[in-house]
Amino acid sequence: MAVIKQIATTSLSIEVQSGVDLAGDPKFSKKNFSNVRTDVVPENAYAVAQAIKSVLSAATGSILLNESSNLDQM
Repeated sequence: MAVIKQIATTSLSIEVQSGVDLAGDPKFSKKNFSNVRTDVVPENAYAVAQAIKSVLSAATGSILLNESSNLDQM
């Protein structure tokens, strides 16, 4: 049985510092940007995320590219 994977949706997330915990370590939440093209080139998504990070006032963390896929049997 062969199964094919087809990306259904893609979104871009950037971790943004939302405060600090009791130990003084940074806490992060995610800013999500939906409706990213499913065929996005990772380098292009990274460049866009870097541009967004440059205008945010809060400290930022990781950049995430989230993909949801459909699995279908051939």
